[in-house]
Amino acid sequence: MQAMIYAIEEINKNPDLLPNITLGYQIFDTCTVLRRTIEGTLWMLSGGKEIIPNYRCEPTVTFAGIVGDSASIRSTQMAHILGLYRYPQISYFSTSPTLSNRKIFPSFFRTIPSDVFQSRGLANLILYFGWSWVGFLANDNDYGQLSLQVIKQELINAGACVAFIETIMTSQANRNAPHIVKVIKGSTAKVVVVLASNPDLIPVVEELARQNVTDRIWIASEAWSTSNILFKEKYQHVLVGTLGFAVRGGQLPGFAQYIYSLYPSKAPNNSFIIELWEEMFSCKWTNHLNSDDRTSNTTAHDCTGEETLGKSKLKVDFGITFNVYTAVYAFAWALESLLHCQPGKGPFHNGCANILSFDPWQLLHYIKRTSFQTKDKTNIFFDDNGDPPAFYDIVNWQISSTGSLEQVIVGRYDSSSTDGNTMSLNHAGIVWVNNKTMVPPSKCSSSCSPGFMKVAIAGKPVCCFQCVPCPQGQISNETDAVNCLPCPWDMWPNLHQGACLPRPIDFLSYSETIGISLAIIAIFSSVVPLGILGLFIHYRTTPIVRANNWSLSCLLLISLCLCFLCSLAFIGYPHLDKCLLRQVTFGLAFSLCISCVLAKTIIVVVAFKATKPGSQLRKFTGVRVSYTLIVLCLLIQVSICVTWLTSSPPFPEFDSNTQSKVIILSCNEGSPIAFWFMLGYLGLLATISFIVAFLARRLPDSFNEAKFITFSMLAFLSVWISYIPASLSSQGKYTVATEIFAILSSAWALVICIFLPKCFIILFRPDMNAKGLLMKKTCG
Repeated sequence: MQAMIYAIEEINKNPDLLPNITLGYQIFDTCTVLRRTIEGTLWMLSGGKEIIPNYRCEPTVTFAGIVGDSASIRSTQMAHILGLYRYPQISYFSTSPTLSNRKIFPSFFRTIPSDVFQSRGLANLILYFGWSWVGFLANDNDYGQLSLQVIKQELINAGACVAFIETIMTSQANRNAPHIVKVIKGSTAKVVVVLASNPDLIPVVEELARQNVTDRIWIASEAWSTSNILFKEKYQHVLVGTLGFAVRGGQLPGFAQYIYSLYPSKAPNNSFIIELWEEMFSCKWTNHLNSDDRTSNTTAHDCTGEETLGKSKLKVDFGITFNVYTAVYAFAWALESLLHCQPGKGPFHNGCANILSFDPWQLLHYIKRTSFQTKDKTNIFFDDNGDPPAFYDIVNWQISSTGSLEQVIVGRYDSSSTDGNTMSLNHAGIVWVNNKTMVPPSKCSSSCSPGFMKVAIAGKPVCCFQCVPCPQGQISNETDAVNCLPCPWDMWPNLHQGACLPRPIDFLSYSETIGISLAIIAIFSSVVPLGILGLFIHYRTTPIVRANNWSLSCLLLISLCLCFLCSLAFIGYPHLDKCLLRQVTFGLAFSLCISCVLAKTIIVVVAFKATKPGSQLRKFTGVRVSYTLIVLCLLIQVSICVTWLTSSPPFPEFDSNTQSKVIILSCNEGSPIAFWFMLGYLGLLATISFIVAFLARRLPDSFNEAKFITFSMLAFLSVWISYIPASLSSQGKYTVATEIFAILSSAWALVICIFLPKCFIILFRPDMNAKGLLMKKTCG
């Protein structure tokens, strides 16, 4: 009230604002009673004497409008009446969203933001700190319930959840406090939003203090965020750490000094100052008629009037005060616009309005368009719904150095911010529950760390979930992931499944033990046939070398050397050229080798048959027949390989499915049928050689090597028959290693079975390397 008087006196003293016009005022105390609100409205409309509807009994002054009331329910009743006459009404503390409806309340304005802005701001504040599990306390009136609906919807839209909603029953003396506190204690929600007024919240706080509930973060609406009533010492352990929105307090230079200079002697007829004096100094005025109703305390002393209102006695709330101040100035600037209307350019059909006798709807026109700056450079204007810009201070309840609770501004909220940053906070200045420095969490379920995903729990809100590890091959690289994402084909999750790592490429290389070992064995093995070949060349004139088809033996030893060396093509990075040639090289080398063995076997049989008198087989014992047979057998394998390479050639292939953590780089044979057909042809040659050698094993000649060929072919076939299941059961580089092992083993079988006995005789039993001994017949 004093802010209104101060503003009016300041305007009347300002020669630049409404010159030669004096603003007057009437004050009516509604005493927070709805009936008196309606009564006061009609009293002002009638001129301040008697209540006579539709009549103005004060013709000498012009009634401009009303500043008030504070509570939304009372302002609503006033707005219904004033709206009929289009009298402007500017409230300083009514925040109900329904008052923004211009169809119902065409002449209502306010200098405090609507609860819609506050509710959205509180929702943003909750989401800013990552709280997703929130409880609500709300009055059972429009203020609590309408605000609750807005903030709840904002949180749900953002993915947060409501833990509980409890209503403060204003019709009950204890406000349903025992039940409310029981619900709060039983909930896991650590953040509770309270949309209530001071008187209705006190019983709940009393019960919270009695039950020592101290681990909750209270989010306060502007209705109680700056309340001095709740600053009692017994509430400190409950309310410390409270965060809330407070009506932004503007700067009123000189107003505090104006308040502290008030004395009853300066306004002896002002009953409000008398009442304030008695309240502040716990005294009573014996010479005023209205004193006995307010100070019934018999211990109260008499007021002297010399007491002083200092800072220690009276704290000025610049939030509500500033709103009243700006409401008065809104009327003043609207009247200023009306006063300076240029004739002929007025907005009305008859031009301009007369400042001394204007209609209420004419002033309403200017108030809708008023815009001005206060002394602290705050821009004041009204939107199409009569609402001002939403400015809030974000306050934090902390314990001061004196041990009492105090409100510390830790941030700002500005809904009209053009850069999108509606809220700014000073984290370091916030004091949390139990003096914690970290933001306390409030979640139904603990966050799922990377590598896990959220899975909803049946029958519970979406904020309540279980953390389930990501399936194999998938990751989640963020907290509280809803889904796991598969890694690219060439990557694999790390141990914690929080990131994808490159999958190593697996192939039989020279850099690992098995590759080096096989390469060394292959090279060493290839030297052995060459050594035997050198031995045979050195002893080429001896009977045992000459008797066993010298030229075929040399060709066989060279082919065995190639067989050992072809295994090297299977080791190392499988390039396209290597994939194309390695199986073909293997097939041709072994085809040459087995063809030589088959030729030697057939020549042994033919040579024995040709020794009989009159035999026609003598002409087939020459070298030409042997080489013809070898070339023919080799050409068949060549045709198989050429057909394979032209129709479906091998190629390098990245296999990411066989093993989960590595990529197998191998040669795809292109046509498995062609591969097995090539291998089968080798088996056919070996089988024929085995059968022929087996049948000729008992020929009586001492130089007969059929039995050695029989053993060699038996070993050869055993190795490659065993290779089939071994290759099918192995994977990756081990499949290649299995084939190399089969190549080396089968080649060694030929070396050992065919050439080892001859080398033994040459080196260690030269006495047996004689023509007479070799020509000696043995009995069957």
